[in-house]
Parts: sequence; structure tokens; C-alpha cells
Amino acid sequence: MRVLVIGLVAMLMFIGGAAFARSGWTPPDGTITAVSGSRAHGFHVEYHGQPDAWLPTRSESIAECGEYDRRMRQVRCIVQVRTWYHDLGDMKRALRLARDG
Repeated sequence: MRVLVIGLVAMLMFIGGAAFARSGWTPPDGTITAVSGSRAHGFHVEYHGQPDAWLPTRSESIAECGEYDRRMRQVRCIVQVRTWYHDLGDMKRALRLARDG
């Protein structure tokens, strides 16, 4: 579900980002406005009207998946982390393209 939301937000920002930036439109609170960093060094996510989020590195997140007691839960956690970090990279590129217009 998170993947779908991130994809939709990135697509909408890519399509309409340049037009909104020129018109002086202000996004609602909680909208992701910038993503920086990398999966190797951790991501920094900036939100409009809310505190920024600093995410751990991908390897740290995957290491925490090992704390689950069942193998299936570990695998599910690892897949979610990989998908999340891949999508953050895609969102970072989409935001950059929307700003560069």
C-alpha cells in the first residue's frame, strides 16, 4: 500500500510539480517536498509543515529484520525494506525532475 501511495505522489509531483511551483501553490502539511541521501548512507525526507525524518541505512534496516523469530517474518521485513528504499530513490529522482521542470 505504501508503495502505491509513494508512486502516486511521485507521479503527481512529476506531472504537476513545475506548474505548481510557478503558480505559488503551497502543498498541504505532511506532503513530502524533498528526499536526499542514499540507501547506503540513509535518506533524509523533508515534509511541508512537519518535522523532517532521517531514515537509517538500508543495511541497518535489514539487520533489524533479523530480530524476528520466524523466517517468514524476516523475509517479509527484508522485502519491505528493499521496496521502501527503492521507492525512496525513485521519489528522489521524480522530485528532482519536477523541480528542474
